[in-house]
This record gives sequence, structure tokens and C-alpha cells, in this order.
Amino acid sequence: MASIFTKIINREIPAYIIAEDENHIAFLDVFPLVKGHVLVVPKKEVDYIFDLEDEQYASLHMFAKKVAHAVKEAMPCLRVGEAVIGLEVPHVHIHLIPMQVMDDMNFSRPKLKLSEEEFEDARNKIVEAYEKL
Repeated sequence: MASIFTKIINREIPAYIIAEDENHIAFLDVFPLVKGHVLVVPKKEVDYIFDLEDEQYASLHMFAKKVAHAVKEAMPCLRVGEAVIGLEVPHVHIHLIPMQVMDDMNFSRPKLKLSEEEFEDARNKIVEAYEKL
């Protein structure tokens, strides 16, 4: 059965897409820790990040790096943190999280409930920054 991320990639369900190329996609996490929390996903459905081929692993991180620069430019933060947990969805994904403090990456905290307008605002700001890179 296709993962929820594959359904986003195939446009079967909507997402706040930030960037996309032939092999990767980045979109806002709809259960964010902070506003601007982005997921970066390979289009090929693989469950465990260390099962990616070396070239896929490297290109995923290079794509994530560019998205992280856009997040840093668009969202007020000191740094953009990166996390790979991989237990929530059986499809490799990197979390990019704008951080002011360490606790911004605490996955045991309650997730934010943003309005559609807040998601659109974050998406638009990050996309604009991404397109300038």
C-alpha cells in the first residue's frame, strides 16, 4: 500500500508543496512542531533512510540543504534543525525545523494547529525564498 507521502507525490491528496525535482519533494508538515516545519522526501518509496543507495542518500541531502536555506531565509529562526526519525510514516523523510531554542525540535511536544492561512503564509514565504536561490 502506498504511503501517505507517495499519495502526496502522486497528487492524490493535497499538500503545501515547497519544492520538487525529478527525485524529491518538499512540503510543509501538517502536524508541525513550529511554523515552517518542512518534510523532504525522496519520490522513490523506501522505508529506512540507510537503505537508500549512496547516490540517492547524497542527493536527498543536497536537495534538503537547498530547502533548508530557503526555510532559514523565510522563517525567523537562529538555525534550521534536521531530524530523521522514520517511525511515523514508512517512507524516508527529513524534518527541517526552524529553531529558536533546542526545544523546538522536541518531538514529544504537542504539535501546532495552524490555520490554512498560516500554512499558506509559511509556504509562500519559503517558496519565494527557494526561488531566489
